[in-house]
Amino acid sequence: MALILDRPLTAAGTPERPGQEEDARLDIVVIFTSASATIAALKKAGSLAESLGLKITLVVPQIVPFPLPLTSPPVLLDFQEKRFRELAMESPVDVRVQIFLCRDALETLKRVLTPRSVVIVGGRRRWWPTKETRLARQLRRDHDVIFTETE
Repeated sequence: MALILDRPLTAAGTPERPGQEEDARLDIVVIFTSASATIAALKKAGSLAESLGLKITLVVPQIVPFPLPLTSPPVLLDFQEKRFRELAMESPVDVRVQIFLCRDALETLKRVLTPRSVVIVGGRRRWWPTKETRLARQLRRDHDVIFTETE
């Protein structure tokens, strides 16, 4: 179960899926992992989107722990909105931000992403599997995933 919040922030039933617009244009979906990794992913997505005329959607799976109701995340949504607006300013093209309040990030991403979406995940590459590389590997089964390394 997930609560979807799209900017402007409104609690909605089911928004349109990232990667699927009314005019059937292709979206590049950037998954939030950490601030520095997401900035690197947004820069990569920005260069792709600018050259190909695509749109960028920043998808933020916000985990809400079980003791709290799904509508009451541990971090204030106003703070999150400001934080993600600053991250979106790093991209040379317009970025749409979708925040998903959920219990399980991977299950929420599997449910909201359209099949064969172009997804960019940022993170540090190590010789051991990191959280970001595991996420990219799991999403690669159903989507076209680009992994962008941070410095």
